[in-house]
Amino acid sequence: MRHNKSFNHLGRKAAHRNAMLANMASSLILHKRINTTVAKAKALRSYVEPLITKSKVDSTHSRRVVFSYLQNKESVAELFRDVAVKVANRPGGYTRILKTATRLGDNAEMCIIELVDYNESYTQAKQETKKSTSRRRRGGKKTTPKAETATVNKTENVDVQQPEAVDTEEVKTEKVETPKVENKTEEAKVEEQAKAAEETDNKKEEKSEDKE
Repeated sequence: MRHNKSFNHLGRKAAHRNAMLANMASSLILHKRINTTVAKAKALRSYVEPLITKSKVDSTHSRRVVFSYLQNKESVAELFRDVAVKVANRPGGYTRILKTATRLGDNAEMCIIELVDYNESYTQAKQETKKSTSRRRRGGKKTTPKAETATVNKTENVDVQQPEAVDTEEVKTEKVETPKVENKTEEAKVEEQAKAAEETDNKKEEKSEDKE
């Protein structure tokens, strides 16, 4: 019974399983991505990530410890020379599992396991999305409607710059014609008051003449 068994045996004895994981880890370090089943990829992830963490300290002891697992001088040299430098600022999570189609023979779930920092297209897409979101946030803060209203109140004839030419003409005509209508109404009022004053003066003169 599988009580308290936290790892997958993968249908192999211990020696066979360790040899298979060592070969898969060395090929992952050399080629940066491999194609395998999902079960083997999950077992390989827990096997190779502690070794990558160990490679961040380049010492004789750490090289001997990693070599005891991999048993491959080329993969150990590649790990300490290139991979450790590339993954220096990442605090864990060095690998990624991307699921693909199932295998034709036994319908097993297949996947691609790769080192995260070596997939340049995926990392560039993430950086572009971050830049686009940050630009949108900064652009929203720069709008100042108060300054625009202050300039409109100071000047009588305001030329509003808009993307469409039709809108600007409509705005100009509305803002230029309104003071003219107001001036006409004020002049008409002044003329009416003057006429009323003249009529009252004429009436007073006529009354004075009738009395005489």
